[in-house]
Amino acid sequence: MDCTELVEHSGYEARSIVRHKDHAAQQATDNVAEELPVALVYNGISHAVMMATPLDLEAFAVGFSLTEGIVGHNAEIHDLEVRVHRHGAEMRMEISERGFATMRARRRALAGRTGCGVCGIESIDLLDLEPARMPEPARRLTPSREMIERAVAALPSHQRLMRATGGVHAAAWCNEDGEILHVFEDVGRHNGLDKLIGHLAMRRVAMDDGFVLLSSRASYELVRKVARMNIQLLATISAPTSLAIRIAEQAGLHLLSFCRQDGYVDYTGTALGAGNNAPAMGATQGGAHAEL
Repeated sequence: MDCTELVEHSGYEARSIVRHKDHAAQQATDNVAEELPVALVYNGISHAVMMATPLDLEAFAVGFSLTEGIVGHNAEIHDLEVRVHRHGAEMRMEISERGFATMRARRRALAGRTGCGVCGIESIDLLDLEPARMPEPARRLTPSREMIERAVAALPSHQRLMRATGGVHAAAWCNEDGEILHVFEDVGRHNGLDKLIGHLAMRRVAMDDGFVLLSSRASYELVRKVARMNIQLLATISAPTSLAIRIAEQAGLHLLSFCRQDGYVDYTGTALGAGNNAPAMGATQGGAHAEL
């Protein structure tokens, strides 16, 4: 796989601003997150254009291909070239005939925006809202308050772009003790997850003995991506949607949301036969209303 960067990007840009506070105005410099169009091209055909932070694009290409079901394994990506320009990027992949046939059959021509992973999809039937149940793991990962507290407490120290800009999401891979092992950031929450999944796949990390922590809400496409990779548990800082919960239940995915340093809300534990966990704390009925 070849990664050719024609222009280097740091993930953010410094901008001159005027800050108004306490009836005073002051000229200053502010860092803003980079957002560029990124085209995913398979066997010479452009499949999607996503708006993303132009970092870790090789991992993004692999992760997107896996979590969208275009390829079943990263070995089906025979070649990958990433070309980053000043105003956009291209990820040109040569994939297996099976993967290429899958891509053509789905007929997706989407123009993804920062907050949406399905813009431009041609039919509701193509949304893939009926996931198969994940295989039962050899050992089920049981969430604990200590595990979630540790991961949530450690996440900010791994968010370099968030500290610089205040405007990006993070996707973290954690072990069963809540230790954060890998973190990827992006202006799009689904892009950050794709980067994380791609990184794990490229390094052949077993995805059945850890969990994903996201700095965002749990929307349906994030749950669907995680379930497609047979990851047992997804934890999010903010709220889930009703469709995300339904898909998690159907897939057999354990979904925790409103994860804080003093507890979490378990939305699928009873359905998974894990209803004897200690009651979660830190979120009340109606949620914490803290979308990040």
